[in-house]
Amino acid sequence: MTSKVQPGSIVLFHNAALHTPEALPSIIQTLLQEGYTFIPISQIILTGDYTIDHTGRQCPVKGDAA
Repeated sequence: MTSKVQPGSIVLFHNAALHTPEALPSIIQTLLQEGYTFIPISQIILTGDYTIDHTGRQCPVKGDAA
C-alpha cells in the first residue's frame, strides 16, 4: 500500500471509503518507520505564480520567491 510513496508525496484518503478507518493507523505507522513525516497540506502547496510539470509537481515560476 505504501510502495509508491516518495519524498514530497501527497497521500490522499477519502473519508467515506469503507476501509480507511481501519487501514490508516497501519499505513501511518509504516510511513513513520520508513522515516517519513507528516505536515499540513497548507505548508507544501505553493501560493502565487507556479506551473505544474508533467509529473504533477508544482514548480515556482522563475523569479518567484514563494
